[in-house]
Amino acid sequence: MKNTYVYVVDNNIYINLTNRCSNRCEFCVRYYDKPIYGDLWIKDEPDADTVIDILSKDYDVSAFGEVVFCGYGEPTYRFDAIEKISSYVHSKGGKTRINTNGQANEILGEDISERISKCIDTINISLNATDAKKYDKICHSDYGERAFDIMLDFAKKCVRCGADVVLSVVDVIGEEEIAKAQTIADEVGAKLRVRTLL
Repeated sequence: MKNTYVYVVDNNIYINLTNRCSNRCEFCVRYYDKPIYGDLWIKDEPDADTVIDILSKDYDVSAFGEVVFCGYGEPTYRFDAIEKISSYVHSKGGKTRINTNGQANEILGEDISERISKCIDTINISLNATDAKKYDKICHSDYGERAFDIMLDFAKKCVRCGADVVLSVVDVIGEEEIAKAQTIADEVGAKLRVRTLL
């Protein structure tokens, strides 16, 4: 098994730190028969220095749009590595984004909203649904229906810390649900992004 820790899509660099995830979303690309971005399953989780070494040797991070923490797993399981890698990226003039399920505080057992708001330029949180039951039905979280409120609480805390927070949904949920999602984003103080299902 080849460990792909760093990969490029369009003009962004993506960092793949873990396979672990607290959700098992039905639409997740990790379950596709044919990998979209190559095989991102990793045998070993890289330490921060390994990723920084790859970036320093192979990439001018300032020439890319963003360095995005997003792979087959939930990146915040590796939050200590994220902080260190982000510090390197910013020192080289790059920008950072994280694609997260918003369950970091529950996963880590501590509130990291202030720390993540300082080290990540854009926090993209997968809203996915507009209430707890719908969320649990498609995301199958380790935290059951509580996961929805855990995610929204994290989003609100990050907004209060001054972070640029984006809630995202997939376009297949329909116009009515997208309108509800917009209301939720407005209440949180976040932006809404409607993603195209790959």
